[in-house]
Amino acid sequence: MSAPAEPLAAEPAGEHVGEHRDYAGAKLGMWLFVFTELILFGGLFVAYGMYRSMHAHDFHKASGELNLVLGVINTVVLLTSSLTMVLSIVAIRLQRKVQSMFFLACTMLLGAVFLVNKFFEWRAKFHHGIFPGSDHLMARPPGERLFFGLYFGMTGLHGLHVTIGVVVMSVMLAFLARDKIRHNDFIKLENTGLYWHLVDVIWIFLLPLFYLAA
Repeated sequence: MSAPAEPLAAEPAGEHVGEHRDYAGAKLGMWLFVFTELILFGGLFVAYGMYRSMHAHDFHKASGELNLVLGVINTVVLLTSSLTMVLSIVAIRLQRKVQSMFFLACTMLLGAVFLVNKFFEWRAKFHHGIFPGSDHLMARPPGERLFFGLYFGMTGLHGLHVTIGVVVMSVMLAFLARDKIRHNDFIKLENTGLYWHLVDVIWIFLLPLFYLAA
């Protein structure tokens, strides 16, 4: 008679033995996405540069009507949010789940603050009749119309990206709470951080283009 087979050792709780994780593929896919986003905004930056060279005086005049203080505050907010995002990733790598969740929640809060500031800035422009298609804006020189058209289009597209980022981070927060993101499996959080850094970098370019146009 053959000896009875030894029972298989139970898998450690919380560990997914044999689970396939294509970290390299996930990271490559995220970088490809970032590249396409850079192409999108790069095209808009080129269009801005072309129109600005044609209407330098009008762009300078229109830029003076933007709230530079809010623009700078939003820059500080986003730069701080990049820091808290990095701290969240570092914390989960060090197996500090609660700290990681805390810093991720801070990042989400800062993203929301950015959107609230942008809402008030846009509302002020609408209150003064400065928005695409308004009679007040259409009565202005072509260069100013182009400036505000680009301003609403590009900052609006960026605001959409910020909103998406906050929503994605809320999902990551839920994953952290349920241990779907752990110290040895945090690629989702890392890719979310990469996306958020992209959002911050784009704003760094938008700030001088619109608020410091000279």
